[in-house]
Amino acid sequence: MNEEFYLHIFNKQNSIEPVPSNQELADWAMNLMNLLYPERLTTPDYSINEIKRLFNKQEKELVKLLNATKACEQCNNETIVSEFFAGLPELYRKMNTDIEAILTGDPAAKSEFEVIRSYPGFLAIALYRIAHTLLKADVPIVPRILTEYAHSLTGIDIHPGAVIGEYLYIDHGTGLVIGETTVIGNHVKLYQGVTLGALSVEKYMSNIKRHPTIEDHVIIYSGATILGGETVIGANSIIGGNVWLTKSVPSGSTVYHQSSVKVIETKDTK
Repeated sequence: MNEEFYLHIFNKQNSIEPVPSNQELADWAMNLMNLLYPERLTTPDYSINEIKRLFNKQEKELVKLLNATKACEQCNNETIVSEFFAGLPELYRKMNTDIEAILTGDPAAKSEFEVIRSYPGFLAIALYRIAHTLLKADVPIVPRILTEYAHSLTGIDIHPGAVIGEYLYIDHGTGLVIGETTVIGNHVKLYQGVTLGALSVEKYMSNIKRHPTIEDHVIIYSGATILGGETVIGANSIIGGNVWLTKSVPSGSTVYHQSSVKVIETKDTK
């Protein structure tokens, strides 16, 4: 490698805005999850005063992390964090609706403890909700790092910019993608491999709604692909597995993929 290459890396290094490590940010979010859901811990035994102290510690830690993220030097991080924690009871309430949706929707789910402790769908949704709240407060970079961390753990890719209602139920979830401008209503069920994406990924569309709208009480089965910012899936619809949709469907629709099965050869097993 020549000197010019080393110089390029050196200059690039010195032009990067400092940001806390991805792991530091993820640790903060996971510690917050552990406080909200002590079921995630081995032997939680906190007094009321200790719980207050730990939440205060989390608040101070987030201010410190955001101050270290120089990408938004004009942001009042103390105010942002104060408002985030003031809204935490409402955020917690929404997370609990997701637990309820999974518990009542999945016959394999035996308890809230099981959902909180082991369901990747719940973890991905919960981290999305934290990230989305920070994004709405104009916090840069951090929300995407948090949802990508969730993606790495669960295989579920939810952009923090998506707008998602209450009682979201993600079953299995591996390979599921929810794009930035997706809008999802209440009581929606999504299965593995579902893509809520864009018809085009041209850069000029960055400020345009590119991803679909899913209204209330919609079920989308595994492998379905729904694309386009003008595509609306009407309330109470069912979208079958492997369906490819780029146009809207009215409320109460049932859409399914027509497939055929052919027996190529039958062997005599006697």
